Amino acid sequence: MLIRQATAADARAVADVYLAARETALPRVAWAHDGPEVRAWIEGTLIPAVGVHVAEEDGAILGFIAMQNDWVNQLNIHPNHWRRGVGTELIRFAMGLHPEGLRLWCFQVNTAARAFYERHGFVVTQETDGHGNEEQEPDLLYAWRPVTA
Repeated sequence: MLIRQATAADARAVADVYLAARETALPRVAWAHDGPEVRAWIEGTLIPAVGVHVAEEDGAILGFIAMQNDWVNQLNIHPNHWRRGVGTELIRFAMGLHPEGLRLWCFQVNTAARAFYERHGFVVTQETDGHGNEEQEPDLLYAWRPVTA
């Protein structure tokens, strides 16, 4: 598996991963943006303005991570590739870029993602009722700090 910087040519595949992951993981969330809006955002904003890296194998994008400084804005893996280590490789990549620590938001209903983050050493530092996100979905702020000896 190769992790590399996303390019404009990756926008369609990144959007496919994002949309498939959110539909499979969170089918009951009332998403604020539909497929075409998400695709436009990924192509016009996310890839050009945010640090997006993709996990690629045999020319196929399996997942991606989007970061701004120590914030993980997005971590999505295509459902066909869940539980194959793709997410672990991407989060370890992010930890390597930011050894001082990382932060991210996760919807409370996303139990699989919560378990993943907690397995990788993230801890909940704040819980909200969702007033601060577009979906109005209760969420959790997670933080990872390296263990010091």
